[in-house]
Amino acid sequence: MPQLGELYQAVSAADALFWWVGDQENWGNVFCAFEDGKMVAKGQVDIINVIPPGCAPNCKHHIYVNLKTVTQRERDNDLLSEMFKVLYKRATVLKRTLPEAYGTFLCVGNYAHEIGNTAFFTEEIGFQPLEKLYSMERSLEEPIPALALEDRYRYRLWKMESAEEEEKYLKLEAEVWPEAPLGLARLREYKGHPNWTAINVLEGDTIIGSTLAWLEEGNVGVIEDVFVREPWRQRGIAKYLLYRAMSYLQAHGSATVKLQVKAANETALSLYQSVGFAKDQEEHRFYLPLQEEGY
Repeated sequence: MPQLGELYQAVSAADALFWWVGDQENWGNVFCAFEDGKMVAKGQVDIINVIPPGCAPNCKHHIYVNLKTVTQRERDNDLLSEMFKVLYKRATVLKRTLPEAYGTFLCVGNYAHEIGNTAFFTEEIGFQPLEKLYSMERSLEEPIPALALEDRYRYRLWKMESAEEEEKYLKLEAEVWPEAPLGLARLREYKGHPNWTAINVLEGDTIIGSTLAWLEEGNVGVIEDVFVREPWRQRGIAKYLLYRAMSYLQAHGSATVKLQVKAANETALSLYQSVGFAKDQEEHRFYLPLQEEGY
């Protein structure tokens, strides 16, 4: 762990995207390389999106890989290749746990300035462009307007305490994001963060819009999975959810809130900018079909 901490500090100093290893139950997905008693690289894989039954046949499960080295070895393709072989093999093991009706993409994401690491995946391994995302931030010390809902709608905080409630939420979420649904494992990961809550807008007993909010290290607020179902869009509900989430996080001690948006989603990007969010980082993601026989 001390050596892992040193590697984390070195990678973070270069402002690179570094995954922490998580709880001990996740350590089977983490691999480290040592040279002369020093950790020189760390990689891990994780299932990010699981396609539920009933989605279009072209939908794919997504397993992501994160592989970083000490700064002076970031273009050491021999080291990266040896690490990637191990990570790819582990990814195929995880793939066998996913529903067989859909294929699986192995994906990687890097900040735009991580040119060396990205070049390894795209030029050496053959990963193809998948999507671009922006990380966005907003100060919660700036005013947060109070919006009113139409009388026929109501607002609630939802802790999703039962498995039945989780299943209900994931079904709605997959309706909106059929190509990249959240999945139970990630939902429960999110629920493990301090002050986690879902924030809903309902018409009667029907959830018509929702988002998730929680706090991360340093009391930084996070907003995730903002959606409004098709029949209720263009009614100001998404903006209402954002303001409610920001007020909730502010009330729990957060001075800053962050979220992510796909660069191609111009409607969402415009919405977030309209409520005070500004671009912070740009992330580029790439994919490779995951095959049992190797890449």
